[in-house]
Amino acid sequence: MLQRALRLRLGPYLSGRGLGTYRGGSTLDWDGKVSEIKKKIQSIFPGGAWSPLYDTSHLPPERSDVVIVGGGVLGLSVAYWLKRLEKQRGAIRVLVVERDHTYARASTVLSVGGIRQQFSLPENVQLSLFSAEFLRNINEYLAVVDDPPLDLQFNPSGYLLLASEEGAAIMESNVKMQRKEGAKVCLMSPEQLQKKFPWISTEGVALASYGLENEGWFDPWCLLQGLRRKLQSMGVLFCQGEVTRFISSSSHMETGSGEQVTLKRIHEVHVKMDRSQEFQPVECAIVVNAAGAWSGQIAELAGVGNGPPGTMQGTRLPVEPRKRYVYLWHCPQGPGLEAPLVADPSGAYFRREGLGNNYLGGCSPTEEEEPDPGNLEVDYDFFQEKVWPRLAQRVPAFETLKVRSAWAGYYDYNTFDQNGVVGPHPLVVNMYFATGFSGHGLQQAPAVGRAVAEMVLEGHFQTINLSPFLFSRFYFGEKAQEHCIL
Repeated sequence: MLQRALRLRLGPYLSGRGLGTYRGGSTLDWDGKVSEIKKKIQSIFPGGAWSPLYDTSHLPPERSDVVIVGGGVLGLSVAYWLKRLEKQRGAIRVLVVERDHTYARASTVLSVGGIRQQFSLPENVQLSLFSAEFLRNINEYLAVVDDPPLDLQFNPSGYLLLASEEGAAIMESNVKMQRKEGAKVCLMSPEQLQKKFPWISTEGVALASYGLENEGWFDPWCLLQGLRRKLQSMGVLFCQGEVTRFISSSSHMETGSGEQVTLKRIHEVHVKMDRSQEFQPVECAIVVNAAGAWSGQIAELAGVGNGPPGTMQGTRLPVEPRKRYVYLWHCPQGPGLEAPLVADPSGAYFRREGLGNNYLGGCSPTEEEEPDPGNLEVDYDFFQEKVWPRLAQRVPAFETLKVRSAWAGYYDYNTFDQNGVVGPHPLVVNMYFATGFSGHGLQQAPAVGRAVAEMVLEGHFQTINLSPFLFSRFYFGEKAQEHCIL
């Protein structure tokens, strides 16, 4: 019975998930009271307009319908769709909390900015197709009156995935599914591959798949800033700070078989202000965990995983930071302007960067090679020993490349199945997830944001059914395994 209760995502105990349920009345009521208080103070004291004793503009509001933890592209996308889909303009107050307003360590701006439909799961193909349409028509979604249009600098050169003899059958099956979902992908034999891309070595390649539409790369920083600009025009509030605590209430439910389940509801979020010991409590109805590589820590603060092993209460969010290196090199004899993003069977990948014979790429390490995520220092020996030999084997011209720079960023790595976590927690009933995409969150953010907003506002997925991505799969052991991870 417990399993049945947890699978029924919209059971009776979830009827209170909706907005406007926090204590203290509606946002509009509160704003009205504040306005009245200001008028009374003005009438008592002589002089000009009333002003506060000290500047509080950096503080978050005392109340917000939705608090989104994490101001990267995923969190901003959730905020955008909540406001776009609200029934009445201004009906939902949304607060985005981001601890790093410079985004210097943010996964969004440290990524290579790719988008593809070549995945092994239909849901990921659907997410990327939706996002491709969003990015292609970006100014229809994110235009702001009197501001210049956005230019994502999208480069539609596609993805070229290479498979060995061992992986050829899986690639063929994946492409069949991708085409069924509407992706434009073709298969190429080694001979066809050599003819189209004569700079590539086909040694060890049995099959290749090539994206013909809606694949390539774009400027992540432009998308991030475009979303922030649009959200400000929509009335979304921003706060620089760190979420350090949740205040919750608990209730108990007994299943038909007599099993006890504790349900929790977050009523208040404590935000520690930047460079300060002070914190601001924010009453809320909904919390969205979009904290990326640190979303596992945020889930723990809410009590997720704090229970006996083998129970839903004891099931943690299996998302952790994994450090990945991106190297930039120069090679005058390289593949040139027509080069797609190439993913080798060895795990190495690269793409062109700009028009000056520059390329960027890297390679995901093995479990044994995983670097310390405690810092973002770059290991150049990893390039020399693990990346360069594989690149040079696939593209002989890269024998003469020269590394110019490098950086490191974080994957919000889902150790369970390398796939996203979307939707509500079964027991912390007003915490929703948008995390764990293990490197493909940026490209799927527009679609994931809409999915989370639909779940918050309507109680179910509408545009794309992401039920396989719900948190409950970790408890039931039902993997939504994504094999095409770069």
